[in-house]
Amino acid sequence: MEDKLEKIIKLENVQRYIANMRPVFNRRALFSDTTEEYLSPSEPEPYDQVTIRFRTAVNNVDQVLLVYQGRKYVMDKVESDKQFDYYAYEIRLGEEKASYYFEIRSGSLVGLYNTRGLVHEVNEYYNFVVLPGFKTPAWAKGAVMYQIYVDRFCNGDPSNDVLTNEYCYINEPVHRVDDWDRYPAQMDVREFYGGDLQGVLNKLDYLQELGVEAIYFNPLFVSPSNHKYDIQDYDYIDPHIGKIVDDNGDLLATGQKENRYAARYINRVTKRANLEASNALFIKLVEEAHSRGIRVILDGVFNHCGSFNKWMDKERIYEKAKGYEKGAFISGESVYRGYFDFQNHGSWPYNNTYDGWWGHNTLPKLNYEGSKELFDYVMHIAKKWVSPPYNADGWRLDVAADLGHSQDFNHYFWKKFRKAVKEANPNALILAEHYGNTRDWLQGDEWDTVMNYDAFMEPVTWFLTGMEKHSDDYREDLLGNAGSFWGAMQHHNSSFSMPSWQVAMNQLSNHDHSRFLTRTNHKVGRTSTLGAWEADQGIDKAVFREAVVLQMTWVGAPTIYYGDEAGVCGFTDPDNRRTYPWGKEDQELIAFHRDIIRIRRENQELRSGSLHYVQSDHNFLAYGRSRRDAQCLILINNNNHSVYKIISVWVLGTQKQGRMKALIWTDENGYTLGDQEFEVTAGKIRIELPKTCAVVLKYEA
Repeated sequence: MEDKLEKIIKLENVQRYIANMRPVFNRRALFSDTTEEYLSPSEPEPYDQVTIRFRTAVNNVDQVLLVYQGRKYVMDKVESDKQFDYYAYEIRLGEEKASYYFEIRSGSLVGLYNTRGLVHEVNEYYNFVVLPGFKTPAWAKGAVMYQIYVDRFCNGDPSNDVLTNEYCYINEPVHRVDDWDRYPAQMDVREFYGGDLQGVLNKLDYLQELGVEAIYFNPLFVSPSNHKYDIQDYDYIDPHIGKIVDDNGDLLATGQKENRYAARYINRVTKRANLEASNALFIKLVEEAHSRGIRVILDGVFNHCGSFNKWMDKERIYEKAKGYEKGAFISGESVYRGYFDFQNHGSWPYNNTYDGWWGHNTLPKLNYEGSKELFDYVMHIAKKWVSPPYNADGWRLDVAADLGHSQDFNHYFWKKFRKAVKEANPNALILAEHYGNTRDWLQGDEWDTVMNYDAFMEPVTWFLTGMEKHSDDYREDLLGNAGSFWGAMQHHNSSFSMPSWQVAMNQLSNHDHSRFLTRTNHKVGRTSTLGAWEADQGIDKAVFREAVVLQMTWVGAPTIYYGDEAGVCGFTDPDNRRTYPWGKEDQELIAFHRDIIRIRRENQELRSGSLHYVQSDHNFLAYGRSRRDAQCLILINNNNHSVYKIISVWVLGTQKQGRMKALIWTDENGYTLGDQEFEVTAGKIRIELPKTCAVVLKYEA
């Protein structure tokens, strides 16, 4: 008996010794995320049973533990192939947010794994999260969006153009620009080029052929500015971009700056015939877009309105118009008085002491805490436009974190807003403009997602151009800094649950920042310091193509700012609002966008697959998108010289042998499709990349 016991003890010691001598676990094989292949169902309801999975190298670890809400559970090895073991654990959710990470054990070695990968210690900030009951619209996940600033896209109906001297805006007459190709003026807000919804209708076939799946419109509602972020009437599309059927009245006389005398303008924007015709045109536009598989997202400006607004009526547009109540500026007895915060309550009529957003009296801040009627009405607006007969597919929310007079109220408002919108249209998307940490609003009960500055636009811009997104600074230390790029991406992506990340608006340019193509010239400045023409000088289309490849292969909803695909340049606002160059487009860039969008749509892993870090170096990125049945590798060489790389593609889940086929290859000479293949040997490929090159490779067994 003693001999038998002694043998057992010796055997256990040998096994323990062997285990402790095992090489460190293969950290590159470790992987999990919250896509559907590693969290099932990926958008669970409260109290659902979910399966959480984790991948390791085959026969490489002793044990994987799921650390869920602070408790540890031993995961079962449920599947193996030649390269990987897959562990799983089923657990029933509650109704609150769930948080978890993994603990991997191999002999005496213990590793921890969260959204940052293998780490030495756990920071709860980077745990994986599941938000029971939270879903984002399936159509928006990975969708290719297109942002249209209507006045500058296409003039389809000259009869509705804003006329010179039609009214005054910020104390000067508005101006109709006759030269479509003219650079925007430095004071551009009162300059109108005539783009309208009929123009968009005329170009829907172009957008469909490009591969666009959703249009995001800058504001469309009645407003005196070309940007329309100072809403005058939330109930109606502006007839100047809609339809004018009753066009009577005189223009302002020379030298006259009081808009109560702007008869032509008053007739255009207050007559029900014009307003209803404009709404009807919007209905037609949405129907035509939907028939082409294109969704429509509206811009919601609910933090503030405009001084022209019928609730305020500082310009006295509605004072004598039929069918309108007196505005709060006009009368202290106005039904809208509580909609705004007035400092001097004895100054009527014509009380100018209201609170303006950031002190701008053209942008009266809406006082929701002081008016339940206002709160209820905006909830009505939120529902109205995503419901029949308008059927918009979502809202983009302007300066959403600024709304209200406290953070507590802000969160209360957006919770109610979400409930109203989703009850009216469960498939409507709610995405917000916000700079900085978004986590507090992305807990499943407020916004669906955000315009992705911190986890896309800024890291991509710094890495590829070294430029700040307004072209206000150049940082050579950030140009090509792959460590900074990945660090920013990992940190900021942790604010998203997967449903939010998959619909995040990933832009290279928009109406508030310089055009990305201009950033490639490394010129620091604006039109006021350099002149608009400098925005076009020294640009690098090869770097721009790298950025577009990155955009179209990253997690989220890649969003093209109108004209970027045609080669439009521009410094920051207002130069970024140049017109679309119809008839003068860069046709090669358009073809490139059409092809990379098609590649994205044809390869599901680029739309919904896991994102893998593969390799990086100065001015070089290698990452992958994968599903169990398909894998793509993306390589970005932003150096001004060629590089030779040996890349481990097996980490994406490919087999050790096979080939990688180039779906698209871009460099300084342009781009090519599908003409190169690379052998996969022992799970690796060898590849030489020319300077400023981007490649998308797909694995074929």
